[in-house]
Amino acid sequence: MSRSTFRTLLPLIGALFALYFIWGSTYLVIRVGVESWPPLMMAGIRFFVAGVILFTFLLLRGHRVPALRQWLAAGVIGVLLLAIGNGLVTVAEHLDVPSGIAAVMVATVPLFTLCFSRLLGMPNSRLEWTGVAIGLFGIVLLNTGSNLSGNPWGALLILIASLSWAFGSVLSARLPLPKGLMAGAAEMIVAGVVLLVISRLSGEHLTQMPTASGFLALAYLMVFGSMIAISAYMFLLKTVRPAIATSYAYVNPIVAVLLGIGFAGESLSRVEWVALAVILSAVLLVTLGRLLFKAKTVPLEKQEA
Repeated sequence: MSRSTFRTLLPLIGALFALYFIWGSTYLVIRVGVESWPPLMMAGIRFFVAGVILFTFLLLRGHRVPALRQWLAAGVIGVLLLAIGNGLVTVAEHLDVPSGIAAVMVATVPLFTLCFSRLLGMPNSRLEWTGVAIGLFGIVLLNTGSNLSGNPWGALLILIASLSWAFGSVLSARLPLPKGLMAGAAEMIVAGVVLLVISRLSGEHLTQMPTASGFLALAYLMVFGSMIAISAYMFLLKTVRPAIATSYAYVNPIVAVLLGIGFAGESLSRVEWVALAVILSAVLLVTLGRLLFKAKTVPLEKQEA
């Protein structure tokens, strides 16, 4: 392998590592963090501080401050993806939903994204709808397992979080968001403010000083889980095919489950292992269906270009 090829591949490998393993590890880190922090407060601090740091960095690099309509658009997406999507997952883990199970539930996001895309007029293939049906069966199967059957509120919160993330992902393509990483910075700032306000209104407060592991968890989520991972995702969206950029949906649950078992003493029943396999198979079917459907609908002259 030549040096030029290696230099080209190195950023791609680093970005994929960030998505696969850093995002996959955040579920375990969230569980560690909520042992010391109130969940909404922790999520709010995470996104607000990360957003402000990234926003300041981008301004120093010459990026323009977003216009008002861009702030409003970023606010909508930030609330759907981060405040509701990530915030409810954080609350669910505070309610003792295992980090690995939370990641498996969130893996259903591509399935819900497909459904929302159809509601907005985007056609889908039969293979994609087959994947959705199999994925819904996997969700039902997962909820019969020991980790969620006794925690219906936690399961409901993660389901709502997944729906919100999926809807926000589809809607983001139709809104005038800021360009590049500035969109992520603005979304994190707005989401952080919303989460901190809700945390205050709900009566959350620190009963004691967070532990050292609590502070380290928060720092990890801000630096690695927010700024680095989001930047990596934006880089991949511009550099590789969307199917590769979104392939984290297959890997994150496996990483989260293995980390939860190895470091947090979590366990999955046989039914839950089967549900994991069913849900990941469904996501793979949806992705394959999307690729095949797009290939069939590309005009002949573009295929030959």
